Amino acid sequence: MEGSPGIGWRSGSDGSRAPPKIPPAMEELQSRLQETLDLLSSQELRSFRDHLRKVEPRVSQVKLELEGRSPSELARLLAKQYYPPAAAKRVLVQVLEQLPRADLLPRWQSAAADGPVIPRKIPKRSYDCVEGELDHYDLSGRRKAFLMCVKRNRLGAHQDVLLMEDWLGQCQFENTLCIDPDKMELLGKITSFRDGLNEIKDDIGCCLVALMSHGEEGFIKMKDGEKVSLEGIFEMFNNKNCPALQEKPKIFIIQACRGERRDSGVETDDEPMDSDDGSEKRRLPTFSDYFIIYPTQAGK
Repeated sequence: MEGSPGIGWRSGSDGSRAPPKIPPAMEELQSRLQETLDLLSSQELRSFRDHLRKVEPRVSQVKLELEGRSPSELARLLAKQYYPPAAAKRVLVQVLEQLPRADLLPRWQSAAADGPVIPRKIPKRSYDCVEGELDHYDLSGRRKAFLMCVKRNRLGAHQDVLLMEDWLGQCQFENTLCIDPDKMELLGKITSFRDGLNEIKDDIGCCLVALMSHGEEGFIKMKDGEKVSLEGIFEMFNNKNCPALQEKPKIFIIQACRGERRDSGVETDDEPMDSDDGSEKRRLPTFSDYFIIYPTQAGK
């Protein structure tokens, strides 16, 4: 193979072609390369490939796309392409200096770089069983938000909208407002919002949908009391209906009741709160500080 003298396909005992035998030194080099590449974000990995082509033109774009999509594949390609280790060391230093990832340079710049490697713990990535996954979201694209609020019979709702708009602006979201809609108006506007995302697919970094109104379990209520299914809204933005948001964060904020029962809360042992009679104790919701994580959606 190109860049791999002395390594080729072997013939098996039955005459079939057996996979090439990889020298132990090359296996070690590949392991070290992957250890470094695993510490790069998805954006840094893309930049790594771009700089690699400039540093070493013999690594073509086609070869990178076919054989270097994930960290493990790219490590395998580099190990074959730049064996022995001294060549890989030179290339890695040049590329890492361009990213820049100065924190990764010492392991390749040190005099002992070609010697034994001290094992180290590598942080797990987001999807531990999938190669080429993201270890964090790339939010460099446009951030789009849809904000719906029913103000009717909701004291303080106008202030909620102002605070949300200010917060969304601080977080660099482009905001679409929908105030006091009926059912058909909400569904029409949020559908147009979703379709707009699909039209600018490559530029989307994140999507946020905030719905503020009265509600009940599984539903949000409109100004006239009509109910809209929350599950139906969630489905509008899934990977099938909104491909623009595939592998991109979709945040839903629902500010609404989920039933008619009131929570009287639980008294704490803290000092009494300041009040007219000085005897009111601090109370907490019956359920608070919960973080509940399921592997699937309800019913699946």
